[in-house]
Amino acid sequence: MKQQIQQKDQNSCRRRRLHELLIALIHKQNDIELMDAETPSLDQNPSNSNHHDPASWLVRNRRVIKHYQALVKTAITLDALLDAEHSDSS
Repeated sequence: MKQQIQQKDQNSCRRRRLHELLIALIHKQNDIELMDAETPSLDQNPSNSNHHDPASWLVRNRRVIKHYQALVKTAITLDALLDAEHSDSS
C-alpha cells in the first residue's frame, strides 16, 4: 500500500514537471497556432476561397496537431534527461 502511494506521488510530480516544461515551451513559441474549430461545409460552391476547402482545413489542423505533438515529445525528452541527470548525481 505504501509503495502504491509513493508511486502515485512520483507520477503526480512527473506530470506536474511535464506540464511546466510544456507550458514553458509553448511560451517560447513566437507564433502559436490553434486548430480551426470551424468545420468546412461540404455543400459549398467550389469557387469559394481556399479557407473553406475541407482538404486544406484538414491539412492545416494536422500540421497544428503535429506541432503540438512535437512540443509534448520535447517536454518528455527534457524531463527524462533531467531525471537521468538527477539520478546520476544521487
